[in-house]
Amino acid sequence: MTAETTNTRARRSLPSMSVLGPIVALVVLVAIGAMMNSNFLGAANITNVLARSAFIGIIAVGMTFVITAGGLDLSVGSMAAFIAGLMILVMNAALPSMGVGVPIILLGMLVAVVAGILAGLLNGFLITTVGIEAFIVTLGTMGIYRSLVTWLADGGTLSLDFGLRTFYRPVYFEGILGISWPIIVFAIVVIVGELLMSRARFGRHCAAIGSNEAVAHYSNVDVNRTRLLTYAMLGLLVGVATIMYVPRLGSASASTGLLWELEAIAAVIIGGTVLKGGFGRVWGTVIGVLILSLIDNILNLTDLVSPYLNGAIQGVIIILAVILQREAKAKG
Repeated sequence: MTAETTNTRARRSLPSMSVLGPIVALVVLVAIGAMMNSNFLGAANITNVLARSAFIGIIAVGMTFVITAGGLDLSVGSMAAFIAGLMILVMNAALPSMGVGVPIILLGMLVAVVAGILAGLLNGFLITTVGIEAFIVTLGTMGIYRSLVTWLADGGTLSLDFGLRTFYRPVYFEGILGISWPIIVFAIVVIVGELLMSRARFGRHCAAIGSNEAVAHYSNVDVNRTRLLTYAMLGLLVGVATIMYVPRLGSASASTGLLWELEAIAAVIIGGTVLKGGFGRVWGTVIGVLILSLIDNILNLTDLVSPYLNGAIQGVIIILAVILQREAKAKG
């Protein structure tokens, strides 16, 4: 065995920067936040960061599968706004006959889940069966959903009945052992997503399709069905995220879910999932979500940069993450 071979194997045995980079960035952000504000590591602030990041995190897990399979979805933020508006309208309409209680909350949740799955299936059908590019399809549905919720609200805001809002609030503000329900649901989604990606055939098929669609087809992978399922899964998770989000404010408008697609895609790319497909990492997506949430939290706790520049910072992060992926691929 030559010295060169030994060095090569040693380098391969070490974690790559695509693995270490997000972890190091997360640790650095935590250190910076702790130095800048004494309340940063407080239980209240940590819980607040995790709860607020749960919406994007749940959606980002679904986005990981879509991107791994070589797809993209720009409509998730608008989809969430439309689903939230639909939930509120249905629950308000059913209130006189059902009254305030668990059944009407379950009805709203059912509406959110079904609407999310159908919206995801619509995107997937147009992409896989009709053969339209994912970018074009989801760009179009992004405009459609945003316009629909604006129309439903007549340019204003759709508000949940006050009694319903009060009854529904614990879904966001309460939980188990001090851990709020959005955090618990996010954790469950992450565990299931990681198992599907790393241990299940579905995850392997997603990676195979994103890596080389033709080879995946000749390997007896049902390309269209698998890709359709990724969009249906993403739609389902958008519905779940909306269920967690509506009791927070009890309303929906044209600004609901704004830039959620940017945050979800940024979290996925920061976490190491390859933008062109072929490789996905759910646990990396979680780190990406936490990095974005901590940046937002630090901006809110300090006066260094205006929090209104958060979208610009996220855009820069996406560009840098893709550049780093490209450089790592060139060196590999």
